[in-house]
Amino acid sequence: MGSSLANIYRLGVKELWSLVRDPVMLVLIVYTFSFSIYVAATAMPGGIHNAAIAIVDQDDSPLSARIVSSFYPPDFKTPVLISSAVADAGMDNGDYTFILEIPADFQRDVLARRAPTLQLNVDATRMSQAFTGNTHIQQIIGREVNEFVQRSSDATALPVGLDLRMRFNPNLEQAWFGSLMEIINNVTMLSIILTGAALIREREHGTIEHLLVMPVTPNEIMLAKVWSMGLVVALAALSALIFVVQGALHVPIQGSISLFMLTVCLHLFATTSMGIFLATLARSMPQFGMLLVLVLLPLQLLSGGTTPRESMPQLVQDIMLAAPTTHFVAAAQAILYRGAGLDMVWPQLLAILSIGSLLFMASLMRFRKTISQMA
Repeated sequence: MGSSLANIYRLGVKELWSLVRDPVMLVLIVYTFSFSIYVAATAMPGGIHNAAIAIVDQDDSPLSARIVSSFYPPDFKTPVLISSAVADAGMDNGDYTFILEIPADFQRDVLARRAPTLQLNVDATRMSQAFTGNTHIQQIIGREVNEFVQRSSDATALPVGLDLRMRFNPNLEQAWFGSLMEIINNVTMLSIILTGAALIREREHGTIEHLLVMPVTPNEIMLAKVWSMGLVVALAALSALIFVVQGALHVPIQGSISLFMLTVCLHLFATTSMGIFLATLARSMPQFGMLLVLVLLPLQLLSGGTTPRESMPQLVQDIMLAAPTTHFVAAAQAILYRGAGLDMVWPQLLAILSIGSLLFMASLMRFRKTISQMA
């Protein structure tokens, strides 16, 4: 037993030294758990953010002032009050994405039920903000006008009121979701790539033949690759969580980081085994890359990280229960977003461990067959 553990340790150290000598893989690891996470959280926000808006207030009434004050950060920049004479020039220069014109006697016409018209000019070249902001501005104006009319006419309050509260992400910040989900997805992607590439690299360099004449077993070779590559990904994920997510993006973590890392380690046991299995099927790195696309995309798209699993067909939901990513995403989201403890996520952890054990056994059988063919 002691000799076997020593072999696993030394073979794992060998894998780490091989990774250190591979600058392409080192760059991939650093990029995946730093710049990639920051870009995913900030580059493409899901909603409107810091949109430039100007308002031409020709009414100067309490209702128009109420509408002006309803636009505020982080959705909109503080509104700029301009005159109608400079509105077209400001839009042409790209100073404003939206220009709202409130006509004279607007409040009087609203209270008289005359249905006055507001004009909203939109810079459609800013496609993402123009599409989302157009509807958002209409909703804001409709809400403010309705509340103003109800208060002015002493309308009877409705018997039922909706008190809306956002839990876990009160301001619906895209960065809170995007950054953490990028870490979750990158753990899966990089662990498969590193273990698969390590095995194929040995085959291409001819070092796998050296292992065949050494007093080591296929089980020891696989475990060495699993713990060494898993350690690299786990440390990279922890660093990204602390320095990028909490440090640079200021995203609060609700749950236990230690419990999350335990979940990551169990998931790495499954995904590194999957990487070795795929590497035994491929004969070269290009083949491994093509095979990785066929496997990785369904794992990430159908595991619940991109869209809720409840919105998928029931057959897809049932099939994806056999994938470790489904349970990993559910457990990681519960821990990081909702502060769940071990008493709530233990079913997912048990499922990951069970699936990982099956994947390890299947990979070991395939690996032994591959080695026997080379011997």
